[in-house]
Amino acid sequence: MKKIWFLWVLALVLFAGCHRGGVKTPELLLTEEQMVDVLADSYLIEAQLNQRKSAGEDITALQVAYYDQLFEHYGITDSLFVQNLRYYTYQLPILERIMDSVNNRFQKNAECGMRNAE
Repeated sequence: MKKIWFLWVLALVLFAGCHRGGVKTPELLLTEEQMVDVLADSYLIEAQLNQRKSAGEDITALQVAYYDQLFEHYGITDSLFVQNLRYYTYQLPILERIMDSVNNRFQKNAECGMRNAE
């Protein structure tokens, strides 16, 4: 799963690198911690969708519903999320911290789950 998200972020970075000039600050700039929360939840959504897709389910309606719930939960829109993602793509040191925090969150959760299973 880590490879998939690394490739996703790499694609965003490459897209940003091809764009001339800077990027506008979003109308509502999410904090680093808010971005960590939204991204972590979106990765969980993607994992669940991928699991259902590999089981043969049509995930189209689920994908829309899950992301609608995610954005509603955080009080943002999909376009605002994309604006923030694009903004942070141009702020590579900050984006790296965000992605490290997301990764650390999942590693801590995995370690807790392993301890609880013992």
